[in-house]
Amino acid sequence: MHPTTYHGLDKESTKVEGTQYRAMIDSLPYITGFRPDTMFSVSLCVGFQKEPREVHLFAIKHIFSYLIQTSNLGLMFKRSESFRLTSYYDPDYVGDKVKRKSKSQSRHFIGGNLVTWLCKKQGSTALFTTEAEYMSVTSCA
Repeated sequence: MHPTTYHGLDKESTKVEGTQYRAMIDSLPYITGFRPDTMFSVSLCVGFQKEPREVHLFAIKHIFSYLIQTSNLGLMFKRSESFRLTSYYDPDYVGDKVKRKSKSQSRHFIGGNLVTWLCKKQGSTALFTTEAEYMSVTSCA
């Protein structure tokens, strides 16, 4: 389950002790280098270090559970004669429900192998979907 499902601004949820939450969070950014599939969820949970709630702690525990259950997954690169660079971008207009910002995602392939992946909030708020797409294309390039 995705951390945004846990309603990050949920003031009804019980506050938890920050030291335990931060100790759990501190180990996860290192893991995202090897497991890029967890990058977005971890970066979202990192944003709640100041006032962690029970729902955020549950999300972190869910990420650890996911990592244990999918420990057999990995990245595989296939041999290719082509050194062709292909890039894709995906703008998400107001995709961040917590901060109300647009997000940009891009993927870059060399010879059919994924070499970089990026998902970040855009620096400014886009007022139109076209503007969000323009900022995403600029980021991808």
